Amino acid sequence: MRRSPLLILTLAFAVPAGAAVWQAGDLSRFFAASASSADLLQGCTDVPEAVALATELRDRALRIERYMEALDARKAEIATAEAALRARATELRQQKSGIQTRRDGASQAVREDIDRLVAVYDQMKPAEAAAVLTNLPPDFAAEILMRVQPQTGARIIASVEPRQAALLTAQMGARSVSNDQER
Repeated sequence: MRRSPLLILTLAFAVPAGAAVWQAGDLSRFFAASASSADLLQGCTDVPEAVALATELRDRALRIERYMEALDARKAEIATAEAALRARATELRQQKSGIQTRRDGASQAVREDIDRLVAVYDQMKPAEAAAVLTNLPPDFAAEILMRVQPQTGARIIASVEPRQAALLTAQMGARSVSNDQER
């Protein structure tokens, strides 16, 4: 029973307040302080303290307004800079992706070239392959020897002079160690 009057009073105050808020839409005007100098000074122009206070309030309001305008301008600059940075980041990501794609394509092409070269050495006679490999840089020759069929590589190394064979074998061993460490 006691809840009915309380409920009625709550509705009596809440419904008009809700309607006012709904119609207003912008609540900031309910909380904004606004006073004009003329309203403040009405009937007080002969009191110097009141005039000074009104002038001070007007000056403060103008400073606040200028500060808010500067703040809004700064916000707009920041938003513009953020948009430019986002666009630049997107552009850089696309460039990075393009570079990576080209690099992958180039790496694939190099691998295919090496595979073709290894196939050529696999088909050569060991003495001919040994003659060519002795004229190549040792690291490159060792790389080729590591990639050819093991039997072919053994025949080629057997056809090379012993000092050159030792150098190529050392290069192959060093290459194997560095490959294991990279993994």
